[in-house]
Amino acid sequence: MPEYKQFPLADTAEGLTEADIIAWQVKPGDTVTVNQIVVEVETAKAAVELPIPWAGVITELLVEPGQTVEVGAPILTIDVDPDGKAAPAPTAAPAAEEPAEEEMKPLVGYGSKAVVTQRRARKGTAPAPAPAPAPVAVAPEPASASKPKGGYVPLAKPPVRKLAKDLGVDLHALTGTADGGVITRDDVQAAANGSAAPTAVSTVDSGYDPATRERRVPIKGVRKATAAAMVQSAYTAPHVTEFLTIDVTPMMEFREKLKKSREFAGVKVTPLTFAAKAVCLAAKRTPDVNAVWDEAAQEIVYKDYVHLGIAAATPRGLVVPKVRDADSMSLKELAIALTELTDVAREGKTTPAAMLGGTITITNVGVFGVDTGTPIINPGESAILCLGAIKDTPWVVDGEIKVRKVLQLSLSFDHRVVDGQQGSEFLADVGALLADPAVAITY
Repeated sequence: MPEYKQFPLADTAEGLTEADIIAWQVKPGDTVTVNQIVVEVETAKAAVELPIPWAGVITELLVEPGQTVEVGAPILTIDVDPDGKAAPAPTAAPAAEEPAEEEMKPLVGYGSKAVVTQRRARKGTAPAPAPAPAPVAVAPEPASASKPKGGYVPLAKPPVRKLAKDLGVDLHALTGTADGGVITRDDVQAAANGSAAPTAVSTVDSGYDPATRERRVPIKGVRKATAAAMVQSAYTAPHVTEFLTIDVTPMMEFREKLKKSREFAGVKVTPLTFAAKAVCLAAKRTPDVNAVWDEAAQEIVYKDYVHLGIAAATPRGLVVPKVRDADSMSLKELAIALTELTDVAREGKTTPAAMLGGTITITNVGVFGVDTGTPIINPGESAILCLGAIKDTPWVVDGEIKVRKVLQLSLSFDHRVVDGQQGSEFLADVGALLADPAVAITY
């Protein structure tokens, strides 16, 4: 006899309360095995693939891609005994159960609260082939979704939702033309072309242009977390930013030598690689930049290691994965670690754990052709170094003007921990190491 379980959204990192469903890897009727990936979700920290702790047959997907779900809320139903080999279930239908603790060991941080997802009933729903002992909502054929915090959820099938997202169309602004108000692909295309009218908006007054020259994107996921962190940092840590312009021609010449050497064959060495090494060396001489202010304990915590954060722009927003113990790595090891880190970040596969526990960060705006910036410190750290673009610039060398490779650096630091002297010394050390990599042998 069938035995149904509901699979709840896991807390994939400490303190998370919700996640967005990105894409399902299964559909009703699919047979799954223990620890098979069933869904990709986006949390406030990263995109994560979730495995299911049971084997069985998927009977229903309770939420749709694009929907925000609270931790602990059920997201799918599975029949873990499709062959009827388990002990007979009681005649009375039991309440939907929370997965037993021992059954959930393959996953982490499951919430204990049972968040019931309300689903809209729609016309044309086929009856289930057999009554289920646990209360399982029936998924109707037109698209529907759990009603999240915030109210109205537009009716649209997952492919239509994806099309709307790709075209930048807000489904909340549309009235569906199909039966029951379901939004179709034609409705989305019409909105994208500027010919669809918004939902419940009066245009009686003036020359109001119906929602065709604006688009609204919900603030959630990585963007929401980034915004909260930046506000916290900007209004908690007193920021000071200093700037330094340096001639990095010797560094760029040294880079070309390394690229031709046997030891660095196949290794991608970039200006960021040199900057990472310089930061690690300079932090040893100025440990204040690698410390952090602990407001609760009223202590300054000095870190005898460097977990180097690298700010990376990804399709889902800004993430800052860490190179663990970067100060113990050689230049070649740093180059390899940075390449792996940035590749994973661009693919959107950085894990939440990879973004925790940084001590100091580098952000590289030079890749966008920008000269410099005033970066905001990551919460839990005291300094962030910004690299600008390396450009051919007139420069005085031995009393003569020559064209040199010039780079602008900027350093933002928490003035509670780092005084102007320490900040200036650190920035000068980084500049000296980048201006002439041979200086490293004196550190």
